[in-house]
Amino acid sequence: MSCALALDSLKLASFKGVGERTLDRLDKLGLHSVQDLLFHLPIRYEDRTFLTPLGRLRPGDHALVEGRVELAEIPPKGRRSLVCRIADGTGFLYLRFFHFTADQLSRLNPGTWLRCYGEARDGYYGVEMVHPDYQHIAETESGHIDKSLTPVYPLTEGLHQKTLRKLVDGALDSCTGDKLVDWIPVEHLEAMGFPPLYEALRLLHKPPAGVGLDSLRQAQQRLAFEELLAHHLSLSRFRERMRKQAAPLLRLPEAQSKQFRKTLPFDLTGAQQRVIEEIAADLARLKPMMRLVQGDVGSGKTVVAAWAALAALASDCQVAVMAPTELLAEQHYRSFSQWLEPLGVQLAYLASKHKGQVRRETLEAIAEGRAGAVLGTHALFQEQVKFQRLGLVVIDEQHRFGVHQRLALREKGMQDGLYPHQLIMTATPIPRTLAMLGYADLDVSIIDELPPGRTPVKTSVIPATRRPELIDRIAEWVKGERQVYWVCTLIEESEVLECEAAQNTATALAQALPGVRVELVHGRMKPAEKEAVMASFKAGAVDLLVATTVIEVGVDVPNAGLMVIENPERLGLAQLHQLRGRVGRGPGESHCVLMYQPPLSAGAKERLGILRETSDGFIIAEKDLELRGPGEFLGVRQTGQVQFRIADLSRDGGMLDRVKCVAENLLRDHPDHVEPLLRRWLADSGRYAEV
Repeated sequence: MSCALALDSLKLASFKGVGERTLDRLDKLGLHSVQDLLFHLPIRYEDRTFLTPLGRLRPGDHALVEGRVELAEIPPKGRRSLVCRIADGTGFLYLRFFHFTADQLSRLNPGTWLRCYGEARDGYYGVEMVHPDYQHIAETESGHIDKSLTPVYPLTEGLHQKTLRKLVDGALDSCTGDKLVDWIPVEHLEAMGFPPLYEALRLLHKPPAGVGLDSLRQAQQRLAFEELLAHHLSLSRFRERMRKQAAPLLRLPEAQSKQFRKTLPFDLTGAQQRVIEEIAADLARLKPMMRLVQGDVGSGKTVVAAWAALAALASDCQVAVMAPTELLAEQHYRSFSQWLEPLGVQLAYLASKHKGQVRRETLEAIAEGRAGAVLGTHALFQEQVKFQRLGLVVIDEQHRFGVHQRLALREKGMQDGLYPHQLIMTATPIPRTLAMLGYADLDVSIIDELPPGRTPVKTSVIPATRRPELIDRIAEWVKGERQVYWVCTLIEESEVLECEAAQNTATALAQALPGVRVELVHGRMKPAEKEAVMASFKAGAVDLLVATTVIEVGVDVPNAGLMVIENPERLGLAQLHQLRGRVGRGPGESHCVLMYQPPLSAGAKERLGILRETSDGFIIAEKDLELRGPGEFLGVRQTGQVQFRIADLSRDGGMLDRVKCVAENLLRDHPDHVEPLLRRWLADSGRYAEV
């Protein structure tokens, strides 16, 4: 077996001196094999390639120095510490250790030579280094120093840089350049100016003194390109497999389509009609539809999904509509009921809260096919849920689910060799760079037109010091028989504290606005309680709704034209944009007030400024990706969807067109290179497309 094939199976336990405790610590970093070590890149470098004479050392310098120990003692005064003084003939330096052992003190004998690296600073006795990285050297070794920069790696508690550097050196030595296979054909590497893989890895782990930033960047991009390529290949292969599978033929007769449109209390926009035509073309093929429908908040995605559902029902198939929260699932259920029940469709709603007889009866109706359209939360893909003939799966806010969950629902619908069609919806516009990779298995439709009557939301940014002025404005707003949202954002990543803050805010606002009907809704309330409050607000029985970000999706109250978002600097642009989309749904002016806690950081000022200047969801999405990265943007820490070891879409997204070209070349001309690339980069955790 070649080294290239053995890298991911060559375990770190085989390295000399690596015991159980070290293995446990390496495991916390996700380091299990030689291959893992090679792709665990430094976060920065230290220049230890030249010695600084002690006499030239100045506070603030990060320097490599050498000297002979003159004294080592534990001073009787002040905080207990070990102090050691070294000298080199040009000056002297104090080394101070607050954490030390008796053995350490015993080895710092006068006359011993030390080599140290650290930051010089002013100390009690003069210039000192606190807890420098040091080693004992023989006097004959003085002046013999490293010729490459010293890497600084991401660590975990109990693991030392020296240990990791030694392991990485061993990994590099165990797999020389001629054995580490480049699975990307050389002509592509040369066209992009990329070095061979081993060369890139060696440069990043052991860069020579004086190396240029361009060289390091090129080596990093070489690895990022290969990682992006592996992800793209994984999705492309999955998509190709899907296209070879069969799906039921779904058609909605024109008479039923016209009847459906007549039941709607509004006319479809041109964009909605265009997307419906794209979906109809997909459903008319005997291959599974895999389509992502993007549309800004309020653009009318749900009615498009209802049309697709009706096409499935008209073809004797069931439909599953899955939403990320009970609030949104319930709203979809109400909308589908309003539009489809007049046409004789029987619907069912299933959520985790359903227990006992209600749950049993719902499951029976689904299994027997009596429930044609089934709406709910993630409860839909639980094992007990059996469909008679599932022809279409609709998933709203895809990024809030793991890809595994989406595929699990698809597998549930497989019957007689037929897979259900998939329609994915999101109100979070996906930047092109992210769509090219994270959603490469999906065709994309965009609803880029808002329904008539949607008014632009005027956004303003004010400091919290203007809170009294804002409260007066709310009083005037309510006198005009308009309603208000007041959103309290997350505090210290704690739902308990968030709800507590919302309760305090509701109490304070009720006291400040005695004539205003104030209610509260938050994530820790029981579903029935939330539903009752939201129903009251929608019915106009509540003037001011204080809420956590639980209202981000799914609430439609046309009379609510003013939203205050407290501490907006805590949220990302995409989430703020979705919250803002709750207003502007009815006649009259609509406003969103972003009330921040001064002082604002430069990054927060930039984010809030973008939101004030544009209401274009795609511009906002691109900026959000640029500022926060794909993990934050998609919430992938929860979903496990697009997580990279080296690539960064905001930095490396410009390479995706080339990634696509190389992927097509590999699949066509070098199919045997695909599997090793996937194994190198995706292993088990990333191969969601192989489900």
